[in-house]
Amino acid sequence: MVVRPLDRKLLRDLWHIKGQAFAISLVIATGVAMYVAYLSNFDSLWLTQTAYYERQRFADVFGRTTRTPLGVREQIAAIPGVSAVDTRVVMDVNLDVPGLREPATGRLISVPVPRRDTLNDLVLRSGRWVEPGRPDEVLVSEAFADAHRLAPGSAITAIVNGRRRRLEIVGTALSPEYIYSIRPGDIIPDDSRFGVFWMEQRALAAVFDMEGGFNDVALKLMPGTSAGDVIARLDGILARYGGLGAQPRALQLSHWYINNELTQLQSFGRIVPIIFFSVAAFLLHVVLTRIVSVQREQIAALKALGYANREIAGHYVKWSLVITTAGTLIGIGGGAWLGLQLVGLYNLYFRFPALTYTLAAGTALTAAGIAFGAGVLGALSGVLRAARLPPAEAMRPEAPPVYRETLVERLAPRNWLAPPSRMIVRNLSRQPVRALLSIVGIAFSAAMMIVGTFTLDSLDVILDQMFGVAQRQDLTMTFVRPVSSRALHEVGRLPGVVYAEPSRTVPARLRIANRSRQVAIVGLAPDARLNRVIDVSGRVVTLPEDGLVLSTKLAEILDVGRGEAVTVEVLEGGRPVYRAVVADLVEEYMGLSAYMQLPALHRLMREGDSLSGAFVQMDAGYEEALYRRLKSTPVVAGIALKRATIENFQKTIAQNITLIIVFNVLFSTVIACGVVYNAALISLSERSRELASLRVLGFTRAEISFILLGELALVTAVAVPAGMLLGYGLSALTVRAFDSELYRIPLAISSRTYAWSAIVVGGAAALSALAVRRRLDRLDLVAVLKAPE
Repeated sequence: MVVRPLDRKLLRDLWHIKGQAFAISLVIATGVAMYVAYLSNFDSLWLTQTAYYERQRFADVFGRTTRTPLGVREQIAAIPGVSAVDTRVVMDVNLDVPGLREPATGRLISVPVPRRDTLNDLVLRSGRWVEPGRPDEVLVSEAFADAHRLAPGSAITAIVNGRRRRLEIVGTALSPEYIYSIRPGDIIPDDSRFGVFWMEQRALAAVFDMEGGFNDVALKLMPGTSAGDVIARLDGILARYGGLGAQPRALQLSHWYINNELTQLQSFGRIVPIIFFSVAAFLLHVVLTRIVSVQREQIAALKALGYANREIAGHYVKWSLVITTAGTLIGIGGGAWLGLQLVGLYNLYFRFPALTYTLAAGTALTAAGIAFGAGVLGALSGVLRAARLPPAEAMRPEAPPVYRETLVERLAPRNWLAPPSRMIVRNLSRQPVRALLSIVGIAFSAAMMIVGTFTLDSLDVILDQMFGVAQRQDLTMTFVRPVSSRALHEVGRLPGVVYAEPSRTVPARLRIANRSRQVAIVGLAPDARLNRVIDVSGRVVTLPEDGLVLSTKLAEILDVGRGEAVTVEVLEGGRPVYRAVVADLVEEYMGLSAYMQLPALHRLMREGDSLSGAFVQMDAGYEEALYRRLKSTPVVAGIALKRATIENFQKTIAQNITLIIVFNVLFSTVIACGVVYNAALISLSERSRELASLRVLGFTRAEISFILLGELALVTAVAVPAGMLLGYGLSALTVRAFDSELYRIPLAISSRTYAWSAIVVGGAAALSALAVRRRLDRLDLVAVLKAPE
């Protein structure tokens, strides 16, 4: 194989600047890695979800009712566009779990025996299916089983319809309905306190007096069918049987969480890598421009020997593409590894039969295409300059730079700047564009560090706001069904209960024009002390005597403002429909909320002083006694402990954030080192003769190091505060990008985050300066001074 002379020259040039080339490759690799990691995880989740849904026949519409005769199933199946119907019995119960002091919540779901194909079909992970004639046999969700080390042959006690019942576990299973298994009202999954159980249909129906009836229905639709039309017809059929409102797949809780995660993965994977590709393009531009300047005589000689402009241009394009190729290959490999780590995290929270990592060829090729585009764009200026350089002009060295007194020198007191400092200022002023671009590059490094870690500060604010200011109860009780207000007195007499407040939650559909949303209207006591409505600013929102208070996100979805009226379609009891005025809006961090004063909600429901739950403040010394009583109280469907929620939240954040912070520190360091190291080496190559002359004139190594590295220190010192401002702006954009129905994060950046950013960037700059200082110490004075003018 014959190596062309230009290719041999290319390899020698790259070897000569191997440090700079490697630094640029790393920046490109980081951008490629982030693109590959995030978008390959998007592909992995989406493909796994789609295949799982199709294989297990995940429903398109879900409906709840109080009790509906089985004969109504035929009416539902006759709705135009419905291809399949499944009816079930679903009930929440208290669980007495060995090793867990407080009661857990179990969701019992009926399944057919013997087994047949159904919508939302289960995947049996271990053991066997429940058998007919054995009413106490159940399957348990794998997540709950893993949390408590349950296996086929284990047993657990449940309070079923007021009686303690021993449930025999014969198998573990997964369901497409509970990929993200979270108890309603919780903010993150708690597998130790919420489990799903599947029981033989006739046995479960008999326990809850549901023989010949159902309270849950799932529909599969024909392609092209409007879910909205089917939901309207289904609600009309179920209304007389206590229908609680149907909802499309898009609002099914597990699916909703997964889709929010998919949207964020896609957005993050497309936006963040652009920063790295931009920095890489800048570095290629600076380095290649400098190489063309240094190789002016070589370019002239090549042209004199007959090489065409396009060959010269192609030579320097290849120079850029070799570096880009190295970075792309490293990035694809690194992105695949990072993607595997992220999939490992998702496997902790999303329960698929097999969530495997998939790196599609299209994702890798797109990342490579963007990287090569950035590489060519960065090299364009230097390539054009080399191609256009006339041979006669190239044979002459470039005119020496002209140094003038700078503005800083004119404004500063006379002799305020020592000669080395004056050299630093004048050299920076001679090339302001390059200095500015270096500042921008390092600033992006600091900004990326802030963007990657400010979420810790935001989460601290959310925790303090939600659990320190708004929710001051120790535990929240949920009742099986709405009960009389006398139940609040019974709650107050439980062991250790210091104070209790009532709550009433009512499912409703809010409608205005052609926009609607199904939510739970929460009724709170007018003088609530434990669970209060708090704005993100800390303002306590006083609920009006009449009218609704909506979260700003819900108001945005409905496109409604203060003073406007919405139609409230209650999906419980007598199902009243009436017009309500939006009295106020409250900005919150989690979910979609609608609030009313408790008396106003009772008037809306045309009912007495009923309640569906209670907020409780308790004496910690009586916890054990209280939990024992709650485990045997049939009216209590479940409890949520604030302490457990906070601990679970912090544990989840610790598992996720630690890995993310490590990556952010690494990525920020790559940018800082890439920019500082390249700037230092370019400055050294340009000024090597000048610095050698100073050494011959008597300047010490420390003094010439100060002249060279002082420029980098000054640039870094300016870049860090600029990066903090840029980081604040990018964090604000991130907050907007993550503004979803699921959650919103506040723009809160602590001094700790700013300090950490400055330390990382400063440390990266110091390491780069140390590497350049070693090369400066090895400067060959004789060789440099012999170089031609």
